[in-house]
Amino acid sequence: MATKGNPGDNRNNKGPVSIFIVVALCGFFYILGLWQRSGFGKGDSIAVEITKHTDCSVLSDLNYETHHDGDAGTPDDSDGQVKEFKPCDDRYIDYTPCHDQARAMTFPRDNMNYRERHCPPQEEKLHCLIAAPRGYATPFPWPKSRDYVPYANAPYKSLTVEKAVQNWIQYEGNVFRFPGGGTQFPQGADAYINELASVIPLDNGMVRTALDTGCGVASWGAYLFKKNVIAMSIAPRDSHEAQVQFALERGVPAIIGVLGTIMLPFPSGSFDMAHCSRCLIPWGANGGLYMKEVDRVLRPGGYWILAGPPINWKHNYHAWQRPEDELKEEQRQIEDTAKLLCWEKKHEKGEIAIWRKALNNDECNEQDTQPTICESANSDDVWYKKMENCITPAKPGTTWKPFPERLNVVPSRITSGSVRGVSTELFEEDNRLWKKHVNAYKRVNKIIDSGRYRNVMDMNAGFGSFAAALDSPKLWVMNVVPTIAEKATLGVIFERGLIGIYHDWCEAFSTYPRTYDLIHANGLFSLYKNECTAEDILLEMDRILRPEGAVIFRDQVGVLKQVKRLAKAMRWNTKMVDHEDGPLISEKVLYAVKRYWVAGDNTTSTD
Repeated sequence: MATKGNPGDNRNNKGPVSIFIVVALCGFFYILGLWQRSGFGKGDSIAVEITKHTDCSVLSDLNYETHHDGDAGTPDDSDGQVKEFKPCDDRYIDYTPCHDQARAMTFPRDNMNYRERHCPPQEEKLHCLIAAPRGYATPFPWPKSRDYVPYANAPYKSLTVEKAVQNWIQYEGNVFRFPGGGTQFPQGADAYINELASVIPLDNGMVRTALDTGCGVASWGAYLFKKNVIAMSIAPRDSHEAQVQFALERGVPAIIGVLGTIMLPFPSGSFDMAHCSRCLIPWGANGGLYMKEVDRVLRPGGYWILAGPPINWKHNYHAWQRPEDELKEEQRQIEDTAKLLCWEKKHEKGEIAIWRKALNNDECNEQDTQPTICESANSDDVWYKKMENCITPAKPGTTWKPFPERLNVVPSRITSGSVRGVSTELFEEDNRLWKKHVNAYKRVNKIIDSGRYRNVMDMNAGFGSFAAALDSPKLWVMNVVPTIAEKATLGVIFERGLIGIYHDWCEAFSTYPRTYDLIHANGLFSLYKNECTAEDILLEMDRILRPEGAVIFRDQVGVLKQVKRLAKAMRWNTKMVDHEDGPLISEKVLYAVKRYWVAGDNTTSTD
């Protein structure tokens, strides 16, 4: 078969080496099928499916030689001696390094500082593998996962008692069941969302991205998928044990986080809608600081929903068992801040109020009190930056198309020149390129969009074109833009109707272990080669990847050899293949599958 860019290399004359490579590749997937475990509590048969669907003819011309790469001529030591990473102690099964409870208690409680990110120094990092709990099971496919989670995956019953009358979660045999209720909507999220939809256009694609602060087990976000709306749910790791872990086990986007002293890890003008349902955030305090932060991440024309105290306090203070004067003052502060932000109240009924942010700054010129405008030249520079008590001006040219149309049109942040060095042509070429790459991925693993992978992460997302090419109701993608990336493209990602976050991969991600099914890492290790070790990044990937989860690395061949060597020591099965344009391209693709093993296992599953 001819290879693009290398038509005359005699590769049709396959010798014994070529045949051996073909047999080895097919044998690799066969072996994967053998070690997969099946049945409830043991994982699934992903490798069997890969073996069944792998098109060996497509991959028959593999060539692992280095071609015009910086490492050309060096031996491939990927199979050389390497230390094996040992399992961590079982007490670390649900370890969240940057949200560790013991470390959190050493920080001030003022303004929720102790619930923010506090990562361990290098000398305190774990260099071992986080085990899955005994009996760990592959999550149910969506949408069943919305309603049921295997008990063994997150064996914490406290919320079943604490929130019993609010229908958050119920324990039934060997599963948790999620009836869809919440503190504000004990009868179910559907009716609550339909009430919101009578005010907010949730059915025409104009509202696509949402932020849910204080999300609980994320039932609001879970049921918004029916409207083709994707919510980023945020909650701290606190007394409501494992609420974010439950959200991700259900297949709903969520991170550990809190409105505290630092800015949220999102660019300005990101979300179409923000929501708080009895989230216990003091919205009127500190001069409306937290409302101003919501205003920063809310796009012009976006909506803010506040349900629960102090809304309509005159009729509800008896039921809430709170002093009348206290609630009255809280609502006054919120109303004053909303007016300062130039939000228009669109609805107040029962315990629900809805405001809409002005479409442009000109609508606010006639206010009696002029707000303080933030002076920062870059409102997207937010990583570990302190919140400012000021108002972020809206970005020009942020008129968005409805979803899914806006997924592939050129975002206004690019056409307006807001992202320096990025042209319309560059964006469109990137879009085309990732459609090609994803098609190549699917030729290797044809179950990528089958429903087997629900929670997907792109660790170096660029413009979000990998996620756009994967777009499917069966999955969602957490698009991560590294804080050291050359271009701050996360605003572009949100404008496309996708979600994501800024993050520094030298630190742990704000999630629980075993919360992602498929991880994509394009050029990540080349990007971080002078920042932190590949070992640290890979150990974090192992922490957040489910047993039998998959990883796709795309990078220079010399880099991937090092990754492959370390992955072998982490109980991952790997296979490196050529770029889809042929072996002369120095960029390669490394596929990996994390083996199934649980706490107390001396060996991984091989049967």
